[in-house]
Amino acid sequence: MAAPGLDTSGPGAAGSPGPPPAPADPRARDRRDPSRTARRFGLTGALLMAFGALGAGALPVPNPLNGLRILGLPGRNVTVAIAITYAGMGMLVLAWLWIGRMLNDKGAVAPAPDRMQLARTGILWALPLCAAPPLFSKDVYSYLAQSAITARGIDPYVLGPAQALGVDDPLTRAIPTIWRDTPAPYGPLFLGLGRGITALSGDDVVLGLFLHRILALVGVGLVLWALPKLARRCGVEPGLALWLGAVNPLVLFHLVSGIHNEALMIGLMLAGLELGLRATGPLGWVPGAALITAAAAVKVPALLALGFLGMYLARRRGGRVRDVAFVAAVLAAVAAAVLVALGWATGLGFGWVHTLGTANSIRSWMSLATDLGQLSGQLGILVGLGDHTDSTLMLTRGIGGLAAAALCAMLLFATLRGRVDPVTGLGAGLGAVVLLGPVVHPWYLLWAAIPLAATRGLPRYRRAALAASAVLAVMVPPTGADFDFRAYQLPMAIVAGLVLVVAAALVVRRRHRVPGGPDRPGSPTRSVDSAT
Repeated sequence: MAAPGLDTSGPGAAGSPGPPPAPADPRARDRRDPSRTARRFGLTGALLMAFGALGAGALPVPNPLNGLRILGLPGRNVTVAIAITYAGMGMLVLAWLWIGRMLNDKGAVAPAPDRMQLARTGILWALPLCAAPPLFSKDVYSYLAQSAITARGIDPYVLGPAQALGVDDPLTRAIPTIWRDTPAPYGPLFLGLGRGITALSGDDVVLGLFLHRILALVGVGLVLWALPKLARRCGVEPGLALWLGAVNPLVLFHLVSGIHNEALMIGLMLAGLELGLRATGPLGWVPGAALITAAAAVKVPALLALGFLGMYLARRRGGRVRDVAFVAAVLAAVAAAVLVALGWATGLGFGWVHTLGTANSIRSWMSLATDLGQLSGQLGILVGLGDHTDSTLMLTRGIGGLAAAALCAMLLFATLRGRVDPVTGLGAGLGAVVLLGPVVHPWYLLWAAIPLAATRGLPRYRRAALAASAVLAVMVPPTGADFDFRAYQLPMAIVAGLVLVVAAALVVRRRHRVPGGPDRPGSPTRSVDSAT
């Protein structure tokens, strides 16, 4: 007899076989969550980048992968490896843009991914790059050599790697030729941490670069912690700020993969700014100011954040001249105490002050001041006045520096008067310092781009921010400096990579062209953010 309350008459009743369940349609699941395909598309791109980096990355000299059966395969056909890397770069950038279209100024509107999904996506995309050789830059090898110089008791602000370690030292051989004789331009905190890395890795270049990557990931982690909080403080949806700032391809390519110490500088700077802005006691902002100073002891531009924090605090005290003077005096005392303590603890003192202009020896085509100087010099040659390029460069770079200082002063005053919030002021000020400075690299733009992602201005222009980040992300060759390209090698690799990206995008698009799918008018993905 059937148990009471159970219906045994239907085909699916207990004891009767019934029809098998219909197979789940993966395309239906993707229609319910259209960002799923975009996240997988980006992950595939990151995996391709990681594989291509085995042959196209900024590899040590000699390459430790040479002779290995599987891992050494990309290095035996570098053109194919570069093409695979470019394909991965394109896929990750397209996936980032795809998800960015689903977000609006109020954040994730269903079925767009929420903040936690965005954070998990960024971490998932970063994991393959964390396990791969560095891409886009060989600066990490300079970090290793300068850290070793410090560990050996030699002043890294006086001698470069070639003089201090020798040209044949394994830590010197992977450094681009232009930087082998260059003293360190970095602050005592960074070189002190690097000395600890040298104590663990010794002359093992591979272990050393992965330890430096862990240090960079600590900085990225601080950005992930501070950026949403600053965005909420500025009235911006945290998920949107996280996507535009922390999961930006420039961050993944140059901070995670490229291992630039901008990661630690920006992370400490933003964490210190958040601690300073949230403080309630009379001097509760001192720890935040100390953290910002620590960021400046990695790279000095972070010191600008102290100015904007100080103007905010002075305004909170009343905005009078004596309030500005009091806050400036306390901030100066905190900064001096931190820098003296770091200089004494590391034994490096203030020698780094004399090497801050080291990077100015190159002529960066992305720098407006440098471009104007070189153009003026070439015009002088054309009209028969001789080659005065060095003089015109000094003039235009000086004018650019004065213009940047003037813009920063205006932003500081606007922050004191309450017309600009300190986060916006900091982002715009660092943007002026970078764009009007003598040297500009794509990762320098992150000084401004990451804090600006948390401000009210940038989300309104998110399409321009998305487009600019996408273009800049693919402008730097993945091999870094000093790579001996054949005339045909790089163009062929770029074309092949582009073909792979287009083919992958067409396959994904065709897979989703189903009745009621996201390509049909009125579908969920088209209604997520009609403004975009």
